[in-house]
Amino acid sequence: MIAHQQGPDSGQAWKTRRRRAGIAAFLVGLIATLAFFAFFPGLPHVIDWGAILVSLAVGGLAQWGCQSWITRTEKGKPERM
Repeated sequence: MIAHQQGPDSGQAWKTRRRRAGIAAFLVGLIATLAFFAFFPGLPHVIDWGAILVSLAVGGLAQWGCQSWITRTEKGKPERM
């Protein structure tokens, strides 16, 4: 029996890279939205529950978008043998 060799682009490595990118995208979206609510002129400079909930939603949307983009680009790559 011939065992398949797993290189750096194996399934587990791909899932780990996708998860880390999703976490980074969530944090960037969360911090950017909180910074917007804290420093944008004309808005009250108070972080309330609404701003926190919107920031969590934007972070979740950024995470979903990043992970779907990574999945789409991975499916477009040809299989290595």
